[in-house]
Amino acid sequence: MSCTFLPGPAVLKYLRFHLKRIQSQFPESEMDNYASFIGEALEKTRCRECVPSWEEIQVLMGRQEMLCTVHYPGPGSCQLHISSHTTANEVVRRMLEKLGLKESRNTFSLFEQNAHWERAVGGSTIIADILTRFENLSAKEPDSDSQWRLCFKLYCLLDADAISVDSIEYFFLFEQCHEMVVRGQLPACEEDLQTLAALRLQSVIGDFSTHSPCPPLDELFPGHMVEARLLMPPCAPPALLPATQPPVQGCPQRFPGGLLGGTLWNHTATAAHKQKVEQNLRLRSRLKEEAAAIMSTIVECWKGLAGYSRRDSMTAYLTIARQWSGFGCTLYEVDFYISSTGSFSQKLWLGVAATCVSLYRQGEAEALESFPYGQICSYGVSDSNTFKITAGDRDLLFETTKLTEIMQLMNAYFSAIRRQRGRGDDVVSITEGTAIEVGFHHLPPTPTPTLLELPSHPV
Repeated sequence: MSCTFLPGPAVLKYLRFHLKRIQSQFPESEMDNYASFIGEALEKTRCRECVPSWEEIQVLMGRQEMLCTVHYPGPGSCQLHISSHTTANEVVRRMLEKLGLKESRNTFSLFEQNAHWERAVGGSTIIADILTRFENLSAKEPDSDSQWRLCFKLYCLLDADAISVDSIEYFFLFEQCHEMVVRGQLPACEEDLQTLAALRLQSVIGDFSTHSPCPPLDELFPGHMVEARLLMPPCAPPALLPATQPPVQGCPQRFPGGLLGGTLWNHTATAAHKQKVEQNLRLRSRLKEEAAAIMSTIVECWKGLAGYSRRDSMTAYLTIARQWSGFGCTLYEVDFYISSTGSFSQKLWLGVAATCVSLYRQGEAEALESFPYGQICSYGVSDSNTFKITAGDRDLLFETTKLTEIMQLMNAYFSAIRRQRGRGDDVVSITEGTAIEVGFHHLPPTPTPTLLELPSHPV
């Protein structure tokens, strides 16, 4: 268990001495192998987030390695051997070698992912901890939507033009772009979105056939666009007479006002509930009709793509997607934004890209504001849910639940820019600022600043 629990300094000093003595006394023996294994483990051991699983303990006792499945965009996956101290950075490096992506100008990361959620994994995170956490979560939530997995994906898109159309990296770009489309994070008109859906079908299935299994609409088209077609809002329920309304003139009031109020209210509540159920049924029916109409349009467009190869379909898809000026950025929801100049907005997207940080109204293609990295003096977390960027003489505050993710991605872009600049590549230069506030990531004049933990890509 030396992989999991690091001894104190006094014990550690004696243990290392003892291991060296054993290796010198019993060279090339079973004892030597054990001592060598423990010595290597001690060099990498640090505190664990989770108690090791039974599978990990069994593997350790047998001096074997665990198998870890790493998925990547599309249906593919790789199986890698890992130990109790294998980090996310090590897995990413091995995936880059396995998939032939070591020469890519873009960076990659591991992501924790389920059907509804994903997050980049920190580079120094121990993979065994992640697998143990997945195992615990799956035991609590056994349904298929809650199944967790590790996924290897593009993280910083620094140079989309340099990606060869015949490479697996181009396929990654296509798949991740489609994920954005389905999530509603690619601002485009309905006609373009229908064309993208048809191109997706052509790339995945090929030419249209009545025998081809067609995926559901929510795997091809953003759901909010279907809802947007329901132009007529639900009808408001008619006003109901209050229980204490005076009797009509000429009709004697047989009971004191309010005596039957409870009974009448129950009847009213039942009627209102019934009306709401009927409205929901009508709404669902209309949603199905609209979805069927959209799917019919997509299929007609798909029929017109007969003869397109997979490569042609992917290229046409990405050509349409790249018409958006923010293509390649990662969008994060921002609850509200306020600037020191007085600007204030709610429900925005914060787009973090290779050259700048931009603000978008959700669903709109044009950026409200854009801040090139050369103008950013500092950025960081100011409190539990507020992210702050200082650009020139302006302070920008964003309230969001994605603080860590935004910070990690900005760190990764700045780090990648510095690496490429060090190689003499023609990349964005950074105008350096002065460190003023404590607790923020500032851009000092010469040395590389101390970064927060980067996501899992080699630095």
